[in-house]
Amino acid sequence: MANHTDLPISKVAYDLLVVATELTKNMPRDFKASIGKEIRDECVRLTVLIFRANVAGDKTPYLDNLLERAQVIELLLRLSRDLRFISVKQYAAAIALTSMIGKQAGGWKKYTASSPAASRSRPA
Repeated sequence: MANHTDLPISKVAYDLLVVATELTKNMPRDFKASIGKEIRDECVRLTVLIFRANVAGDKTPYLDNLLERAQVIELLLRLSRDLRFISVKQYAAAIALTSMIGKQAGGWKKYTASSPAASRSRPA
């Protein structure tokens, strides 16, 4: 088991947290405390779920939750773009990261579902 900070998905999730923190700095005060905080909090939750999935015997529930959190982040980013709190360029950069996270989490989930160790840990 690799250290969670060495996983490629973990590095992308950290990059997303950095981008989200930068994006939300310039939001109007009212929305910085609501939408901006929620975006940052979801990014932190995403990172925690990567750690939990890495150490868990059954990774599937954590990966499912991780994929859901990525969709929530995308929704909040889209709302921020539509309300013109962030630029299209900023939105595109953040969405590229959430897409990478989604692809990596999906691949990880598929791999764990097909690996012999995962099938042994599941009850028949």
